[in-house]
Amino acid sequence: MNYIEYSFTISPIEPWREILMAVLSETEFESFLETETGLNAYVKSDLEDIDFIQEKIQELSEPEIKFKRTEIEQKNWNAEWESNFHPISVNESCYIRAEFHEPRPEIPYEIVIQPKMSFGTGHHETTHLMVEYILETEFEGKDVLDMGCGTSILAILAKMRGAKYAEGIDIDEWSVENSNENAERNNVELKARLGDASLLGDKNFDVILANIQRNILMEDIPKYIKVLNFGGDLILSGLLETDFEDIRQKCEKNGMSFVSKKQRNEWIALKFKK
Repeated sequence: MNYIEYSFTISPIEPWREILMAVLSETEFESFLETETGLNAYVKSDLEDIDFIQEKIQELSEPEIKFKRTEIEQKNWNAEWESNFHPISVNESCYIRAEFHEPRPEIPYEIVIQPKMSFGTGHHETTHLMVEYILETEFEGKDVLDMGCGTSILAILAKMRGAKYAEGIDIDEWSVENSNENAERNNVELKARLGDASLLGDKNFDVILANIQRNILMEDIPKYIKVLNFGGDLILSGLLETDFEDIRQKCEKNGMSFVSKKQRNEWIALKFKK
């Protein structure tokens, strides 16, 4: 099966590259590669819907987005990602690397992932902020939900910090597969499910982690809160500084108390308690 490569030029790149990636992930695109000028995105040729793609891009009115479309033959995607994936350290307390990187045993928590096409390698500001919050939060014996789990770095770290149960949910089939692989790779038990917040309802959680774009959070926050135990923590990211008041008001109207905010460049993460 051949693929179509969309080479996007984005101005300004930040924060719009990450936002465009999130928007395109709602379509049939399977993989994304950051470039100096923007983003490359890949979709199977038989699943391409160029009119829908253009419609999605036009919804982002603020940045200037141009693209070039090229049909390409299948390639070794893992080799492509390996050449672009670099390990990261969060506050010298959590080290995220691939199997081909050297370990750092002096760091308390080390997560090994296979850098496939799913989100959440830890490099983006929002994932970094979520990891910081997890390192500061008590997880011993708790049940944890990771919404929009991507590679499930967050759920895996929660398990390493003592969580009794961790579940990841993602709309991307590749992310679910990759989450299960990464859980096994890091010797933790994790339940990964394909779907969205409509899956919630049959189980409650002590901590809910959601690193998703603003519009989805605004819609799904009440669903998260409904399955969050009293006294539980809701930690959110995928947000810009300009989203702060809307998210805070949404949570507080649904019975949550604001705890704190973290910021890294223009991106923020927020913690609430029920």
